[in-house]
Amino acid sequence: MSAQKELEKLQAMRAELEAESRSLKEKQAALKNAVWSLEEEVANEALRKEKAAIEELRNRNKAAKNAIADLETKKKELESKLEQEPQKPEAPPAEKEPAQETPAQPKESQEASQSAETAPEETDEGGVTVTAIENEAIFENEAVSAAPKPEKKKHRFF
Repeated sequence: MSAQKELEKLQAMRAELEAESRSLKEKQAALKNAVWSLEEEVANEALRKEKAAIEELRNRNKAAKNAIADLETKKKELESKLEQEPQKPEAPPAEKEPAQETPAQPKESQEASQSAETAPEETDEGGVTVTAIENEAIFENEAVSAAPKPEKKKHRFF
């Protein structure tokens, strides 16, 4: 009988292993389905993000095209406005008057030039017109500004 007991024991062990095998196969199938489902979700999420990025790019491109069109319209309007205005000859730039005073001018020469400017003409009893010369003050200013300035030494550090 010991062989009979041993046979029953082996058959029970076989039944347990078969049940475990079925359980493992079911678990494997369930995990396989879960993985497939998650892969689908990840792919769908990637598709959704890609579609959103494409839509955003479309919107940006559309906005850029609109801005370009607006700028081109404005450019054409301004060009037509320029063409409609009569062409005015440009006046040559006015020459600077040499009588401009510099801050380096002494007070005495400033006062003299101011008095010359305020009273440019004086009449004597004989009917002679005397005009003050402003250029003298200019020559004095040029002499002052033409004085050479001492140059600073340039130090080079290595």
